[in-house]
This record gives sequence, C-alpha cells and structure tokens, in this order.
Amino acid sequence: MRARRRPYDFVKRGGDLVVAGLGLALTAPMQAAVAVAVARNLGRPVLFRQERSGRNGEPFRLVKFRTMRDVNPAAGMVSDAERMTPFGAKLRATSLDELPSLWNVLRGDMSLVGPRPLLPQYLPLYTSEQARRHEVRPGVTGYAQVSGRNALSWEERFALDVEYVERRSFLLDLRILVATIRTVVRREGIAAEGHVTMAPFIGSPRPEVGR
Repeated sequence: MRARRRPYDFVKRGGDLVVAGLGLALTAPMQAAVAVAVARNLGRPVLFRQERSGRNGEPFRLVKFRTMRDVNPAAGMVSDAERMTPFGAKLRATSLDELPSLWNVLRGDMSLVGPRPLLPQYLPLYTSEQARRHEVRPGVTGYAQVSGRNALSWEERFALDVEYVERRSFLLDLRILVATIRTVVRREGIAAEGHVTMAPFIGSPRPEVGR
C-alpha cells in the first residue's frame, strides 16, 4: 500500500528543488576541493554509490563522497573500523561527505529532511510501525540525526522517524535544519559506542505471542 500524501508534501518538494539547486551551485567549489582531497587520500572513485530504500521502499542509488578504503581482505581491511582512515573520519564528522546527496534531492530520490535512507536488506526486518518511516522521502538530515544521530539505538531512531512522519510540517523541518547545523558544529553522535559508524540492524525484539 502506497503512502498517502499531505498538502505540505507538495510544498516541501518545491522547497527541496530550490534549496538543493542553490546548494549545489554554492558548494560547487567546496565539492571540487573535497573531491581532490578524497582522490589523494583514498584514491578513485571519489564518489560512493550504494543502493538504499526510498519512499514506499523503492530502491535508489545514494551518492556521497567516499570516507573508507575499499574492502581488501589481503591487507586486513574488511570491517568499517579497518577501512576508515583519519581523513575519512574527519570528512564524516563534518558531514561534507553528504554534499553530493543534494543531487539525490534534486532528482526526487530524497528530501532535505526525512528519515535517513537505509539498506534494502533491512526492509523485511522492520516491524509494521517501523516500516512507516518509508511513507515519506528519506532525508539528508532528519529528526533522529539531530536527536542523537548514531549514538541512538535503532529502536530510538525508528521511533523518531515515525514521529517525524506523523508530525512533518514546515516549522518542524526548519527546526531540524537549524539543529543540524548545531549538531555538525559540535560533532555530536557521529558513531555508536564501539563502532566507527553504526552497528548493522538485525531486527527489533518481537513480543512473544501467547499460546
């Protein structure tokens, strides 16, 4: 069943187009500099492309700057922690790696604000309530990202995602965008405890059904 749209969703899409277009134009020199730095520190390609789940669970290709080296078992680089470099960690901490995602916003794959897009293999693991996060376009930033980011548990993140779906409005989006600037400046919640990013989602505990 496809998600029902609200009048604000059409206004939001117009704002996304304007801001993403301006953002790409204004950050073009910065993105060029980041691309050169990525090429020097991590090699090519400078962009990271990965399939993610969008609105209604439909797949799309997310675009970001690379922050990790390629998987190389022979060199002992398999896990995220092994592949992450100091340069990549700094790039991720400043969220500069997210700038190419403005292309996804312009294309209509994403919005500026919404639940973060996750891997397609997570789709069958969501509860029916958690799956509601796909009723809207995923965002470059979101309610969970300004409320703890990767320091939150998956269940806390999904609860905030669904809360955003239910409460989405211009004022809430504006609050989240302003709070995003504060979160990036303070470099809050960059990684979950014991991880360089976030532990994989393996499903939430389900209540036992009585016999």
